[in-house]
Amino acid sequence: MAEAPPKLPFRHIAVEGPIGVGKTSLVDMLAKRFRGTKVLEDVENPFLDEFYKDKRGAAFRCQLFFLLSRYDQQQKLAQRDLFTELMISDYSFPKDKIFAYLTLEDSELMIYNRLYDLLVETVPKPELVIYLQGNLETLVRRIRRRGRDYEKSISPAYLKELSDAYAHYFYRYEDTPLLVVNTNEIDFVHKPEHFEALVEQIARAQKGTQYYVPLGS
Repeated sequence: MAEAPPKLPFRHIAVEGPIGVGKTSLVDMLAKRFRGTKVLEDVENPFLDEFYKDKRGAAFRCQLFFLLSRYDQQQKLAQRDLFTELMISDYSFPKDKIFAYLTLEDSELMIYNRLYDLLVETVPKPELVIYLQGNLETLVRRIRRRGRDYEKSISPAYLKELSDAYAHYFYRYEDTPLLVVNTNEIDFVHKPEHFEALVEQIARAQKGTQYYVPLGS
């Protein structure tokens, strides 16, 4: 008989971090290793191309579309059996607000926040959030490597602003246990030993915030 995979002390994990840091790759690998169910963000958005081209009003349309799409997906997640099924997501619902505060004008934020506050109360919270960090050089390199067309117009300045916004958000984060991982010096996708070391850190995560800075980072 095949050996059962090791278990994690969590049933609902969300992986977070800025564009290009490796969220979806880690979710794929964890789901395969622990026979979990992947919950991947729907990146299809009819307003995304207009947003990256900086067209007027596109940011508001794009953000509302993402907010409602993420809410719908989280509601479906809430109906799953989290007692017997491991769920691993490549985003957490509050992530939407990080992007909104970067891109929306004050008048748009007023409308956005009223809608967000109505929705967030019924969104399930993960038992652990893994926040992947990467410096600007790391993010740019990884985005270029994967070569997605809609990401080619993302400027380094926007990436830096986004990365700083994530850092600010998670600096004050207390909603769930949090594991902060510096990914600059690790390659968990191509180096199995890096992935195994990261899995050990995830399995040992407890209450509060913990930091994993691999040797050499």
